[in-house]
Amino acid sequence: MTATALHALIFDVDGTLADTESAHRAAFNQSFAELGMDWHWDEALYTELLGISGGKERIQHYWRRAHPDIKALNGQAMQDTIDRIHALKTAAYEKAVQMGAVALRPGVLKLIESAFTDGLRLAIATTTSPVNITALLRTAIGPDWRQYFTVIEDASTAPRKKPHPQVYLQTLQRLQLPACACLAFEDSENGLQSATAAGLATLVTPNSFTAHHDFRGALRVLPSLRDVSVAHLRAWHAEAFAGMALARA
Repeated sequence: MTATALHALIFDVDGTLADTESAHRAAFNQSFAELGMDWHWDEALYTELLGISGGKERIQHYWRRAHPDIKALNGQAMQDTIDRIHALKTAAYEKAVQMGAVALRPGVLKLIESAFTDGLRLAIATTTSPVNITALLRTAIGPDWRQYFTVIEDASTAPRKKPHPQVYLQTLQRLQLPACACLAFEDSENGLQSATAAGLATLVTPNSFTAHHDFRGALRVLPSLRDVSVAHLRAWHAEAFAGMALARA
């Protein structure tokens, strides 16, 4: 195996494979209402909160920043409330996905299928929950969606959230590939920082929630994967690592 040849693609999920954030926001607000809370995250606030990776972490951040007057009896009581909110939110999100509220972004399914056929290994590196991944991909791809992915790393296996590189480092370890043999796909600044910290060349496809992020250091910033082929990926990957080799020479 040539170390600098492309052998695997590693995908983030939320915002990258699908525009999920509007459905996530609606599910958070539904969970707040179910618990009789007067919290409501509008689009502007949620866009800001996306700077915090992880649903439970996002709730905790908002609680402590916006409602310091709401006192939990103790740390465990606060965590229990956060866990309850997140469980209701996850159920609401899963139902919304099953009802067709979320679809894969343009070009994603075609690229997954063509890369798989071409012999590239595919992996998922996300800090969302396994339930969210399954809900999305079972609906969007079908019951056999797992056949495409050699490795899946998520919030249950990589608790340190992006921009920490844990999820990508663990993905590479399980793939048994060096970073220079892979490409990562992200949509956010935190995701890009996570992937590049693990040594991965990264393609970014921003969405309406992340278009304002800083994507310096990305291999490419593209509106979508609609017109992206495996041949493009191989050429961009070779270009990136040829440039690195020249820089080291």
